[in-house]
Order: sequence, then structure tokens, then C-alpha cells
Amino acid sequence: MNKLIQKLWKMRGGVHPTFHKEESTRLPIKQLKIPPQLIIPLHQSTSDASNLIVAVGDKVLKGQALTKLGANTKDALIHAPSSGVITDIKEHALPHPSGMSGLSMFIETDGKDQWLELNETNDEDRTSGSILKKIESAGIVGLGGAAFPSTVKLSAAAQQNIHTLIINAAECEPYISCDDVLIRERAHEIVRGIDILVGLLQVKRCLVGVEDNKPDAIQALHKAIADVSSERNASPAKQNRQAVIEVIVVPTQYPSGDARQLTHLLTGVEIPKGVHAVTSGILCHNIATAYAVYEAVELGKPLLSRIVTFTGDGLVQPQNVEALIGTPISFIIDQIGGYSAKAERMLMGGPMMGFALPSDELPISKASNCILVSSVEQLQLATTTQQPADKQVMPCIRCNQCAQVCPVNLLPQQLYWHTRAHDFDKVIEHQLADCIECGACSYVCPSYIPLVDYFRFAKTEIKSQKEAALKAERSRERFEFNAIRKERIKLARDEKRRKHKEALQKKKQEEAELASSGDGASKTGTENKTIDSVKAAKQDAIKAAMERAKAKKIARQASQKKDNNQDAV
Repeated sequence: MNKLIQKLWKMRGGVHPTFHKEESTRLPIKQLKIPPQLIIPLHQSTSDASNLIVAVGDKVLKGQALTKLGANTKDALIHAPSSGVITDIKEHALPHPSGMSGLSMFIETDGKDQWLELNETNDEDRTSGSILKKIESAGIVGLGGAAFPSTVKLSAAAQQNIHTLIINAAECEPYISCDDVLIRERAHEIVRGIDILVGLLQVKRCLVGVEDNKPDAIQALHKAIADVSSERNASPAKQNRQAVIEVIVVPTQYPSGDARQLTHLLTGVEIPKGVHAVTSGILCHNIATAYAVYEAVELGKPLLSRIVTFTGDGLVQPQNVEALIGTPISFIIDQIGGYSAKAERMLMGGPMMGFALPSDELPISKASNCILVSSVEQLQLATTTQQPADKQVMPCIRCNQCAQVCPVNLLPQQLYWHTRAHDFDKVIEHQLADCIECGACSYVCPSYIPLVDYFRFAKTEIKSQKEAALKAERSRERFEFNAIRKERIKLARDEKRRKHKEALQKKKQEEAELASSGDGASKTGTENKTIDSVKAAKQDAIKAAMERAKAKKIARQASQKKDNNQDAV
């Protein structure tokens, strides 16, 4: 199986929680009914209201673009997931860790699910530029959770010498199984999407990383790769894609699904924080993104839906569903059997890195990969090595377990102490920015300290302080510029006054010199006579003009009188 890779590198740290994947993989992907209303957040990447090309009252078709690309290069287009009418565009709560609201579009669906005309790709239309344009027009983003526009990533890769494409199918977070079932049921389409990316990037090798707890998915991938390879060999237009797609089975360990950790596992290359992997000639994409690329390029379909895992003991029937973007969570839960008596908490994402949701009226977004509905007891079991009954935050005992499991080689204990002391300079020195917030340290902590919560707080405070310092620096620059401007204006005003004063003095001096000489007096007298004659000429001209005006007035009155007499006769 591993012809190009001689060894599998070992990931530092990590933990082995109970993964609970089997609960949601017993059933095939469920196709849902069209919801009566879709709530589509306009901030799924970096789009804003200024990019809207539709308005309230407009009728839209499935697949129709609702936004346009703006000046921000990190925008991703948003499309109508189904046909209907736009009923409102207003603020609505977002499925986001901040809990904030954002501008959202409300579409009342008509139940027809009527498509906009799709443009499938023919073999002649497969240049790099046209493929990138199709991916951009489809609004594809990274479906592993980051929701970063794929075109931006691929365009940046085009400027580098990319030799390795990594497809992330590890899916290491407990409870989440959307990628697993997607591979099982649509492996052929996924591999064709990978094949498109291979041809686009012209890479020498492609590695698909899958954890060893997904045997059905691994088998499906091997079969699909063999089938697509046969198709490629039979098509002269595709024979230039000679990169071998390899399925690499990695040990089940959290957080092996992090892009940097998986890159190290498969290639041995460690990507430093703040440095993009493309500078090392490596590009990583989620396997669900590869499927979206297939649909966009081969079928002309934009990204309108995604596979989402609904799981936890708070649901009657955990399973994976294909949900339209904008579908309210409550509608989906009703479609799959509803809540159980144990439903107490709702998270978006897994128990390690997910965040709590305040309501089930929030919509599914492009970044939604899992909705975990569970009891408090199950959630506590999923996030700690100890029994829930014993879970009570206690003082740190300096056991160093957190440092042993940190996959990025940090010292969580030191970060914790400096964060508690609000010594953020020390926190920065200890490389808090490298923390991927995987939660492994919190998972093993025998004192039940929510370390990741402290680190998120520290990151927020550091960011706030940087923003405050930046604002203060800008204010200082504005103040100094204003002071310089005022000084420049004052100097210019003083210079103008000085020149005016010099001119007056010079004039007075010239007049004094003229007055002191006889010729000057004679000249002055001649000038006075000339002025008098000019004034007299002006007065004569004015009198003549007045006489002419008076004569015209008399003539006009006489003419009017004559006309009146004729009318009387």
C-alpha cells in the first residue's frame, strides 16, 4: 500500500478518549425534507451585506448566487439552497462560539426545489483557470471546520512549488462521523474530486490520511481509487495526471486530525506556527471539500448542503444527515426522531473543541460538521479521564500530564499560572499562539482545571490589548500629525504676514521718496488730473445711458397707447 512513504512518523502527545463513532454510523446518510424556511447567515466566511445582489421580495432558484465577490479576497459566494422567496434580511443569532448575532437572509421555500440551469464541465474546459473559476463560483470553503475559501488556498498554492497534496480524512474528534459515512457512500465521487485537485496542482503525490478505526471507509477508498485509476487510463484527456493517490492508515489518536499534526504524521515535516504549509510544498484539504470540488467541477453544483453528524444520548436516533445550508437545527432533530429524556446540552462540533449553542433555532452553516446533544453526565465523561461525580475544580498539583499530551510541545501548566496572574507578556513568551485548543490538556488534568478556557481567555485579552495599543498608537500619530499641521499653518500665516508687512513698508518708502521730489509732485498732479478726466468720462457715459433708457421707455409707452386705441376702435 505504501509505495512512496517509507515510514509513518509519530505524533507527539495526544490522548485516546472514547470516540463513540458507532452510534451515528449504523444508518445511511438521511435525506431530509425541504424545510419551510431557510436562515442563511451572510457571515459564513468574510462576506458582508454590501456584497448582496438580491433583496427582500425577490424570487430565487436553487443554486442562484445571493452574493457577489467583494474587494475582500477571502470572500466566498453564498447561494440559495432551495427555490423560494426572500422574506427578510435581518440580524439573527449565529452558530458561532462568540454567541453574537449577524445579518442573515430568510428564504420561504416553495417546496419545488427548482434548480437554476447548471453548466457541467466538458473535457475541453479543464484548464487550471476554468477549474479555479468553477470552484470560486461554487462558494466552496474548507469543510473541516475552518470554512476558509478553497480558491484562496488553491491560488496561493499555485504560486508555490507544491509536490504533496494531503487529504484529511482522519476525523479524530469523538462523536463526529460525517466524513466517515461520506467516504463509505460516495467514495467514487470523492476520489474523482481528489483527481481534479491533483490535476489542478500538478503534484507528484497525494496522501489520504485515515484513522484505523474506519475500516469500511478505508476499503471504500481503495476500491474507488482503483476504479478511477482505470477510468483515467482509459481517457487520453486525463492520462497526464500521473500522481498516485495513496491511502495512509494512521493510528487512532486525538488530535491527529489537526492539519499540522497530520502533515507531520504522513511526511515528517513540522510546519511552524504562523507559516503556511504551502511554503514547504504541501497543501492539505478536507475530504468533504474534495467531494464538493467534484460536484462543482463535474456537475456545476455550488455548495448548498453538507453532511452533518447528529449524535449524543440526548437524541432518539443519532445519525448523519445531508442538510441544506440554512436549515434550522430544530427542523432536522424533528426529522430524525426528536430529543430523548437525557437532552440537557447542545454543542456544535465535538466534545473536545465544540462550543455550546443557546438554541436549536440556529441554522446549519458551511462550518457545521456535528450537532452533539447530550446529558451533562455524558459530556463530562467525554471531556475527562475521571468519573463525573468526582469532577470539581481543584488546585494544580504540578503533575505535568498536560505537558506530556500537548501535541504542539507547550507548557500548559505555566500558561495557566501566567494567565491567572494576568501576566500576558509571560503568556506570549510561552508561545500561547501555538495552542490549537485541542483540549487534550484539559482531558487529562486530574484537578479538572478547564485549561483551554483559560487559554481562550488569554488569547482574547492579548488580542484586546494589541487592538487597544494599536488604537493608542494611531491616536498618537493623529495627534502628532495634527500638531505638525497646526505648526505648519502657523508658520505659513506668519510668513504671509511678514511679506505683507514688508510690502506695505516698501510702498510707504516709495511714496515718501516721490513726495520728497518736485518731479514726484508734478507727476502726482498729472495723475490726479488724469483720474478726474476718467471720472468725468464715466459720469458722461452714465448720463447718456440713462437718457437712452428714458427715450426707450417713452417710445414703449407711446406704442402701447396706440395699440390700445386701435383695440377700442
